[in-house]
Amino acid sequence: MKKIIIPFFCAVLFSVPATAQQTSTAPAKTEVVKSKLTPNQVVDNYFKALGGKAKLEAVKSSITDNTLNVQGMDVTMSTMKQGNKFKSVQTAMGQKVTQVFDGEKGYVERGGQKSDFPAETIADLKKGTTIEALAFNPASFKEVTVEKMGDKDYNVLSSDKGKFFFDPATGLLYSSVAGEGTVTVKNYMTVDGLKFPSEVDIEGKGQKMTIKTTKVVLNTGVSDADFK
Repeated sequence: MKKIIIPFFCAVLFSVPATAQQTSTAPAKTEVVKSKLTPNQVVDNYFKALGGKAKLEAVKSSITDNTLNVQGMDVTMSTMKQGNKFKSVQTAMGQKVTQVFDGEKGYVERGGQKSDFPAETIADLKKGTTIEALAFNPASFKEVTVEKMGDKDYNVLSSDKGKFFFDPATGLLYSSVAGEGTVTVKNYMTVDGLKFPSEVDIEGKGQKMTIKTTKVVLNTGVSDADFK
């Protein structure tokens, strides 16, 4: 594998992507209307749609298995999370890339060689949560707008980190746009009463890929030893 395909896509999907690269390319202009909803209401509706904030906070660990095809390569990914700790293993063409963060420091291992995460990344990684959706803080957004994506209106939360489009009918996050990347959730799956993305389209930097989730396991099979 020439490079890390997608280091930790869940963070891109659900949390405010603090490390998103900004570009000078202006997004397509759409009509923007201020909503009567508050950011707190949009985030609360999102948590309810996922299964409820209390149930989300009760998840202490997760294991997620994914598959994708990019540039003709079939890639499998398995990610363990426990609070802000994570271990992600990506395998393609017989080669493996492992990323580990123990809550304080982390590294990428590829071809038997390890390299530490850069210092500027550590602060953001420390803010991670087992369920990335819980990283949404209504205080980070000033207002809610109604904007059209395709032929449908969405409730939008915007900050200097990106724009997040929520389906008003379901309350669920539909799309995230940050810098030069767009993430679109095509389908959700239900595990232990909570919803998780089961099919996600990602487009950015000239690449397009679809990530499919094959399995999610909650609150079992993960220990501190996994993040060494």
